[in-house]
Amino acid sequence: MNPDNHVSRRIALGIGVAGVGALATGTVRGGEPIRQETPPGKNPANEVKLLPTRKLGRNGPMVPMLAMGGDMEATNAPGLINRAWASGMRYYDTAQKYGHENEEAIYRRWFAAHPERRKDIFLVSKDYPKKKGPEELLTMIDTRLEALGTDYIDLYFIHQLCPEVYGAESVNWGKSDVFRKVAETLKASGKVKMVGFSCHGGPEYIQAAADGGFLDALMVQYTPFYERGGAFDRALTACHEKGIGLIAMKTLRHAGNVPKRLPEFEKLGLTTHQALLQAVWSDPRISAICNSVRNFDQMKSSIASAHGYKAPLEVSLVNRLKDAVLASRRTMCPGCPSCDAKVASTGFAFRDVARYVTYFEQDNYGQSRDLYLALSESARDSSQADLKALHEACAFGINYPEIAARAERYFA
Repeated sequence: MNPDNHVSRRIALGIGVAGVGALATGTVRGGEPIRQETPPGKNPANEVKLLPTRKLGRNGPMVPMLAMGGDMEATNAPGLINRAWASGMRYYDTAQKYGHENEEAIYRRWFAAHPERRKDIFLVSKDYPKKKGPEELLTMIDTRLEALGTDYIDLYFIHQLCPEVYGAESVNWGKSDVFRKVAETLKASGKVKMVGFSCHGGPEYIQAAADGGFLDALMVQYTPFYERGGAFDRALTACHEKGIGLIAMKTLRHAGNVPKRLPEFEKLGLTTHQALLQAVWSDPRISAICNSVRNFDQMKSSIASAHGYKAPLEVSLVNRLKDAVLASRRTMCPGCPSCDAKVASTGFAFRDVARYVTYFEQDNYGQSRDLYLALSESARDSSQADLKALHEACAFGINYPEIAARAERYFA
């Protein structure tokens, strides 16, 4: 029996109540077959065990289920990139701003030293078209290519699309004729194969992409504990039905204080963090997880989880994970939709501020202060925001008043 069809015991993550019957028949809404991950392959040159893959969107390639996330410490990045390659990772994610805007140069030197590797990897980069909007990507792409030392990028994102960075009108970019024409031009040039955005805004941004129907992929803040049938769930399904690939990000950031091992997952040979990754892969709409990597132990653990994924986690196990995460009460917004309505009502970038505080406290991340100070003065100003209301609205109980005070203490 296919374990994905055993819906009486397995969780139909991310497709809502109405989708359970569809999962049992091997389809999701819209009649599209569930994307089955391929078994791990081998590189014939050196017998490296490659990661299992899933199809990215309706027209995209098969991509590894796990991506090498960027924004690494500059001293560690070259070694981590090489270890990732040797460990079978073939999906690399970077951006203009990562590594104090130096990370792309590390990839440029890596490609120069190993030119044969470029064709074997899926490469993502991102940019900030803050001045002119999507049209600015048409000139920015040449800078990205030069910085990376490559002739093309497999997937090119507008980075961190949200009202705090691009203004309230940016919610409509995903369905605008301007962005459509930009995406078409970029792909026709051969400089880019796929176009999309990384979403730091609410589900309305994801829904706009579905309404537009022309983007190839999105990267979304994802927790497996979101409201089934809620706005985020519906937006993901709408994108999936339009053939837009979905990549999960920040899946572990809210789990820094979760116990590393719990008895329920010990029996399955999984750490708690490995189980969280598998809970995300249990959603058939998610093609890959972009996983931030700070050291080789983290990378090795995540790779093992990808190779070990066989079927969706049971509902009881996902609920156990949720209880453990709630009990840990991390400072970082986990990406659930409980406070989305508050985003438009305040200029204070509370999600970003909470993220930078988490980076600083959890990872001792040296760039946290720079990231905080790079925000506009108004985005750092919490005096006009109702932080108590944000705290009360948060399903995870994140204490935004305390976080804002800590950010001032740490960074200002």
